[in-house]
Amino acid sequence: MNEFSIICRILGSLYNRQPQDPLLVPLFTMLREGKLQQHWPLEQDELLTRLQENSDPQSLAADYNALFVGSECKVPPYGSHWDNGPQESEIRSFLQSRGMPLGEAPADHIGALLLAASWLEDQSQADEIQAQITLFDDYLLPWCGQFLGKVEAHAATAFYRTLAALSREAIQAMRDELEEEGEI
Repeated sequence: MNEFSIICRILGSLYNRQPQDPLLVPLFTMLREGKLQQHWPLEQDELLTRLQENSDPQSLAADYNALFVGSECKVPPYGSHWDNGPQESEIRSFLQSRGMPLGEAPADHIGALLLAASWLEDQSQADEIQAQITLFDDYLLPWCGQFLGKVEAHAATAFYRTLAALSREAIQAMRDELEEEGEI
């Protein structure tokens, strides 16, 4: 698994799962112990330190739910809920055409899209870079800036405000990397 895949997997998991989800225990342990920074390929130490200082899963649960869960959530995590976001069926069709196995969960969730970017990276098909560019340009970037801005504005905890800022920088850095790789 390369750096691009790791970033997508970590960010995707933090958006896709409740903070108290047992599958996130190892990730939150790494965060609390300051070990994520040594594996993080981007120069984001200040933001990672802020995440570390605010990474108690139990205290984050209420904020996660208020932000992302249910019809009354403050910041819908689904692209199809945003004016310039993609339809869930478009994303699902695109990912299935790439051979990605999909469950019943909506494919237009911000976490699911980041995890899909990791999956595409790990598949290493000949046209993988173009597939990732399509994922970013057509299904993620048109709405994620607005989404992340709302997360920063509405989050009750420093963790989710920081995660939004970290995500914005990381997504842009990954898109820039795809641009460079696509020109080779």
